[in-house]
Amino acid sequence: MTHVHPTHTQLGHRVRVEWGPTGAAAVTREADVAVVVDVLSFSTTVTIALGRGITVHPFRWRDERAVELARELDANLALQRQDARLRPGSVSLSPQSLQRSTGIERLVLPSPNGSTICASLADHGATVVAGCLRNAGAVSAYLADELARGATVAVVPAGERWPDGSLRPAVEDLWGAGAVLAEVDPALLSPEAEVARLAYEGFRERPLEHLLSCASGRGLVDRGFEPDVVLAGRLDTTDLVPRLEGGAFTPTRD
Repeated sequence: MTHVHPTHTQLGHRVRVEWGPTGAAAVTREADVAVVVDVLSFSTTVTIALGRGITVHPFRWRDERAVELARELDANLALQRQDARLRPGSVSLSPQSLQRSTGIERLVLPSPNGSTICASLADHGATVVAGCLRNAGAVSAYLADELARGATVAVVPAGERWPDGSLRPAVEDLWGAGAVLAEVDPALLSPEAEVARLAYEGFRERPLEHLLSCASGRGLVDRGFEPDVVLAGRLDTTDLVPRLEGGAFTPTRD
């Protein structure tokens, strides 16, 4: 990445929050744990897949090597949502497609945001974790334990993309970032992290209502994927803390 001014890396704080791939590269410098939050839908899909015993290999978006990797691993390759609809039994970034899947042991999962960020951080040195609303409590407790041991944490709301490829900050990922920080000592938070946690406080009483009415949620509903939003909006339904090891998230629990 190009040079980033030290003040923009939040290095003076043990818990940092910054957006998207470029932000991830900045705030994970010297971080011990990096939590990637992509509520609609990468992180939610990973958590549901792991709950079904599926190992997930995140992969950069629109990379033709994903086909080769799936073949090498004897894994299923996740399709785009609309394409998967035309192929019964196939899976995609859609959480509901994983929830109803059968016979899948390994999944190569490309996505333009969360998966791409995870893939870019895989060799960074930090422990990469996938966080969402469904596992927010478990991830928050995990972070609190890591911080008590002296760790530094970077939380990365993935955001979405505008048609020109630029970052679109997505409010659902801000809420998710705040949710995974709910049990963290406020004294450790950067101002950016504090904003995320305050946003979550206003969200947590009516999560599904907020998620269905935000821009990303409405976009999925309009395309016929309301069940994906409903699945993503269920708070604390699992104790899974997906950690990326050897290029894969594996089904383990704390």
